[in-house]
Amino acid sequence: MKKLVVLILMNCFVLSGFSQEKRDLLQKEAKSIDLASVLIKDFSELGFPTYKRRDFWNNLPADLKKQYVAAAEEYLDYDWPAVKATDYLEIIRSGDRRQGAYAAPRRALMALVMGELVEGKGRFIDQIVNGVWFYSEQTWWGWSAHLTMQKAPHGLPDADEPVIDLGVGEMTNILSWTWLLFKDEFDKIHPLIAKRLKDEIMKKAVIPYYERNDFWWQGLDGSRSVNNWNPWTNHNMLTAILILEDDQAKKIKGVQKVIRSLDSFTNDYPEDGGCDEGPSYWGRAGASLYQNLDLLKRATNGKFDVFDNPLIQNMGSYIYKAYINYPYFINFADADATTGGRPQIIYSYGKDIHDPVMQKFGAFLAKKQDWGLKTHGGKIDEQIMQLMHLKEIENAPAENALISDFWLPQLQAAGARDKAGSTEGFFFAAKGGNNAESHNHNDLGTFVLYFNSKPCLVDIGRETYTAKTFSSRRYEIWTMQSQYHNLPKINGVDQSPGVQFKAKNTTFKADAKKAVFSTDISGAYPEGAAVKKWIRTYRLDRGKEFTVSDNYELAKVTDNATSLNFVTACKVTEKGPGVLQLSGDGFTMEMKFNAKSLSPKIEIKKITDKGLKRYWDSITRIVLKVKNPKLKGKNEVVISELK
Repeated sequence: MKKLVVLILMNCFVLSGFSQEKRDLLQKEAKSIDLASVLIKDFSELGFPTYKRRDFWNNLPADLKKQYVAAAEEYLDYDWPAVKATDYLEIIRSGDRRQGAYAAPRRALMALVMGELVEGKGRFIDQIVNGVWFYSEQTWWGWSAHLTMQKAPHGLPDADEPVIDLGVGEMTNILSWTWLLFKDEFDKIHPLIAKRLKDEIMKKAVIPYYERNDFWWQGLDGSRSVNNWNPWTNHNMLTAILILEDDQAKKIKGVQKVIRSLDSFTNDYPEDGGCDEGPSYWGRAGASLYQNLDLLKRATNGKFDVFDNPLIQNMGSYIYKAYINYPYFINFADADATTGGRPQIIYSYGKDIHDPVMQKFGAFLAKKQDWGLKTHGGKIDEQIMQLMHLKEIENAPAENALISDFWLPQLQAAGARDKAGSTEGFFFAAKGGNNAESHNHNDLGTFVLYFNSKPCLVDIGRETYTAKTFSSRRYEIWTMQSQYHNLPKINGVDQSPGVQFKAKNTTFKADAKKAVFSTDISGAYPEGAAVKKWIRTYRLDRGKEFTVSDNYELAKVTDNATSLNFVTACKVTEKGPGVLQLSGDGFTMEMKFNAKSLSPKIEIKKITDKGLKRYWDSITRIVLKVKNPKLKGKNEVVISELK
């Protein structure tokens, strides 16, 4: 029963609220091209560089090759560790996911593979063999937090029920590519190495994928909506099927199943292409979908092609719409405040959908990340793809994506900056939606405000994931609560989680002089808040100021305070009645309000979580308490630069 409760609670984080008629656009494309007749029979037909294709590896930049080889040399004497029973058990003992225990050998194997590909002298082959043998001997390749997927009790993997989670999918991809690249070298050492590796991949991942329809992320049994797990894991499984499956009939059937599963992801997606999980999760949502579509196009010699579909195009362009200025992206929900994006995928996605803004943005991000000067991140196939595009992207036009404004009506997210093409001045973004979006925080109606591309009023983000993060106690975590977002506490009550807690009448309008976002957030609060209407409006007067206004109506006024909360990365000082000074990174703001109506309190909170410390050393919460609240009222807060 306890496991069932956890699974039900997990569901509340992925209910998108975008239900609509099934599009099944990928299945329709597969049917229109007669997938069975055009699918490749051997992965070698795709033309990826092999280990024996020395001209590709030898012609890489010399400094890049040195870095790959040096990284591999660090693992020449690597002692492959056991993933101990206590590593898995820690998730139910302390809530620690112990991700490092699983990540360390994975990093070692990928470094050794890339080093050997680049050098080609056989120095790293024995350690690669040790790596694949290590994984062949391992009971399960997944992450302990996801063991709730099995029927056996949580805490240890059940060898009799191989389940597929994100970790299994990732290792399936990495090991499939390792088998593909080095199977001939393995056979020279011993005929059981490649055979054992392939058998283990099939047994632990591919066959369970063929046989089961009840992994929630597949979206095939109709039990729940899906999130980024779907395209992320499906891409890994599609890769393994195309590489390892020898029976063409099974290969076709497996690919068709991937396509059906991917349709459960695209069917639930809003028409505007907005990712409710945020830009950093787009890297495993829209970006992973692109990887699937790209691989399907390659595997059908260009026949499978849905890049002219408006939904697919909108899903791509989202990544630059949700962009502030490097490295900052809009970070509602669990998303990260900064992300490097995925330059090659963004570039290639933009190229395939004929979106020059996206394509140039990918090239811009590549330059920001010293493209061609540093080794690339990602799995083996992702690193190879980046190396294949190295020269093209180095020579491509690059341009920062600083669009004037955007509006995603289904996602109910919008944003605007003072001037298109400029990093100077204000940028704001706001959201409506509901409080059951994927990776949800109770943040309906919140906003972020940046000035000269630096954070002013912020979304804190989320702390390092633990078992508590995805449990019934999720909203005990302070960063998940509406009072630690730029939102009101009404009659002492915060917002509540659930799809029923949603925004009403959300609108956005923008022109050359202004951009205005408005939404009624009263529906995000439970009955105890006694709120009938709370229209929150954000107005950017371009080049001048930013205004937050509230127009509210309460059913009653309780003894508990109503307050407006603002979270900032700036230093806050009270300059006088109704005036706060916000000192940020290279700018100073004034926050003005009616001192007769609102009373300020300044709370400084030191950040201790390692995940959050990537962005903030401390944050300050500004609490503007409503004095003598009435059943109806209005409040206004104006923010402008102090010059």
